[in-house]
Amino acid sequence: MELKTVKIDKPADMNLILGQSHFIKTVEDLYEAIVQAVPGIQFGIGFCESSGPALVRWAGNEPNLIRLAQENALALACGHSFIIFMEKGYPINILNAVKNVPEVCRIFCATANPVEVIVAETDQGRGILGVIDGVKAKGVETEADIKVRKDFLRKIGYKL
Repeated sequence: MELKTVKIDKPADMNLILGQSHFIKTVEDLYEAIVQAVPGIQFGIGFCESSGPALVRWAGNEPNLIRLAQENALALACGHSFIIFMEKGYPINILNAVKNVPEVCRIFCATANPVEVIVAETDQGRGILGVIDGVKAKGVETEADIKVRKDFLRKIGYKL
């Protein structure tokens, strides 16, 4: 077995969801779940088929995001993994809809941070062991940091 890291190639502020599922119809079911959860969201999905032709299946409604999803899914090449890139919406807006797709097994991350995926490769194929989402913690928040956090959440409309 060989361990590798695969860096997700994306714009700095681009949000993504990385997960694992178990069936070829995932790509279509994810599409339906996303458009029903947030009308107007723009997204691209890449899904790694893990048997038969073993292709990167794809869907979405924005060509640049579709291309980004295809390229990153192919770079990962991990069976039954999927990656969603989005604009005009955030992971928090669609995460429950994605998790409720019956064939979704797990979510590895939902973030705009830089992401590295830890991949194991054997003679059979590749699988995701985990992710590195952003940077390591630098300390514990102070009272001033708490105020900044709370003010930010209110500024962007997630708290009253």
